[in-house]
Amino acid sequence: MQLGINLGYWGAGMDGDNLAVAQEADRLGYAVCWAAEAYGSDAATVLSWVAAQTERIDVGSAIFQIPARQPAMTAMTAATLDSLSGGRFRLGLGVSGPQVSEGWYGVKFDKPLSRTREYVEIVRKAMTRERLSYEGEHWTLPLPGGPGKPIKLTVHPQREHIPLYIAAIGPKNLEQTGEIADGALLIFPSADHLEETAVKHLRAGREKAGKTLDGFDVCPTLPLAVGEDKDVERLADAFRPYTALYVGGMGSPKQNFYNQLARRMGYEQAATEIQEKYLSGDKQGAAAAVPHELIDSTTLLGSVERIADRMKAYAAAGVTTLSLAPAGFSLDERLASLRAGAQALELSGLA
Repeated sequence: MQLGINLGYWGAGMDGDNLAVAQEADRLGYAVCWAAEAYGSDAATVLSWVAAQTERIDVGSAIFQIPARQPAMTAMTAATLDSLSGGRFRLGLGVSGPQVSEGWYGVKFDKPLSRTREYVEIVRKAMTRERLSYEGEHWTLPLPGGPGKPIKLTVHPQREHIPLYIAAIGPKNLEQTGEIADGALLIFPSADHLEETAVKHLRAGREKAGKTLDGFDVCPTLPLAVGEDKDVERLADAFRPYTALYVGGMGSPKQNFYNQLARRMGYEQAATEIQEKYLSGDKQGAAAAVPHELIDSTTLLGSVERIADRMKAYAAAGVTTLSLAPAGFSLDERLASLRAGAQALELSGLA
């Protein structure tokens, strides 16, 4: 199992430190540095900045939002980043959510599975540098009856095949991801529930494509906070607002994929309470309603030894790249967490 680092959203208050974190991850031998985007900073600019000032670590989009870009533009960006980074780019895609897709991009959030499938097909076809033509439900290239003609990408990616990941939560999306992608980007993963909530669906998709999970990258992101084992509950409390935001506030009562995931993990009653309180404006109450076990099972908390044991559990559950989001109120604390993650991996014997 390899380790990654997730910088999250640029503009979240730690921008001055994020480059130093990426550079330390590079020095420590982390495999990949991911950056996110929602409706603030874009991931492509951040990744180019990081790639220019690191040497070995891959840079990956977690995610480029499908409603934000035409697929041919994503192929251009991926090819450019791969070329500029010397073959270190990983392309992560996702449909985002209905509030961002429709409220920010003006793109109807409908048929996300077929839209994702067509998008991936167009991106991959464009990156082969063959002349681009496509007929689908969501895209037709070139547009019929007009002056458009099939065009081919002029930029040469460093590699013939750029690894393509999809951010997936629901069973159908996970199955399609196993079928059409090279890896899956997961969030709120519990090692105890990973087979049931994710891996079995990815495996079914791979089987549909006539493949196995061999070579497929299962890549969840987990917050990391290092301390003494007796302080695990205190460490977990720091992540209550984060968990409440996703389980309670990401979407409407009917369309919150993270809330649905918590329910599939056995937290039906808590998920209902968290969402009701969060959407009514009681964010503190929502945070207080998050069960400690939900936080502890979806983060890496405690001593290096405890974290190493948890890493073993994730590897046994099928994780191949564990992406860490190191916690800390200062750069020194975040760098210390990063080093502890590397120490835990070495201690686990998984490196």
